[in-house]
Amino acid sequence: MKSGFVNIFGKPNAGKSTLLNALMGEKLAIVSPKVQTTRHRIKGILNAKDYQVIFSDTPGIIEPKYKLHEKMMQAVKSSLEDADVALLIVDIKDDLVEADEMFAALSLKVAAIVVINKVDLASKETVDKAIAFFADKKYCNKVVVISALKNLGIQELLEEILLFLPEGAPFYADDNLSDLPMKFFVSELIREKIFYLYQEEIPYHTTVLVQQFKEKTTLTKITADIIVQRETQKGIVLGQGGKMIKELGTLARKDIEEFIGRKVFLELFVKVRPKWRDNEIHLREYGY
Repeated sequence: MKSGFVNIFGKPNAGKSTLLNALMGEKLAIVSPKVQTTRHRIKGILNAKDYQVIFSDTPGIIEPKYKLHEKMMQAVKSSLEDADVALLIVDIKDDLVEADEMFAALSLKVAAIVVINKVDLASKETVDKAIAFFADKKYCNKVVVISALKNLGIQELLEEILLFLPEGAPFYADDNLSDLPMKFFVSELIREKIFYLYQEEIPYHTTVLVQQFKEKTTLTKITADIIVQRETQKGIVLGQGGKMIKELGTLARKDIEEFIGRKVFLELFVKVRPKWRDNEIHLREYGY
């Protein structure tokens, strides 16, 4: 039996969340074209007869500008400390030298697989150059090329991971998909729709707090607060005559129903909490 923690590191938008979802065969991490969508460490538990792999999606590595960013980088740090295998993911279109500097700075003490993502968008020559670039780096034990979005190379990557995974008993019961509660995934699905629907700074100034998750006979009743920093942002989230929040609720409800496998009644409220991203008490309340 092989068992261990495989943690994913990389820049914002390298495809970490898409990779986690592809490896799990389930949507556990929210995805958006905008950077810094992931704020938490999200674990996915992949069980098979002879292995248990605990994958962790981590926030993209950035220079912190406020307390929320600091919390995000703490999630990265804790993932570095308990990794058995590190997946270092890089977008084939990104600056490889920059990626190399970032990976080297992690000072990894475990086996690392460099995962070159989005190779379906590049020529064979570009891909070959990227493989050669990372192959002789000190931190690199193996280079694997994939397209997480197209599910290319995922099985090959899993096979490589298992070669580096230590032997040991499972850490979790084999029916667990994650160690996070359902309320967390619900709040993330709502937040994903905020990234999808609203422009510019709104998604970055917003978080979601699920206040009620009640399973009734025929449906699940969910009440959630959307937290913003300013009154003007509240107006944008609501939209004229409540049009935008209604659309947000409809889109989020569909995804939540698919995720939990039953009908959902979803109620959304918008609350203003000035400078919540720099407030330790608020951050703790919102699960950071």
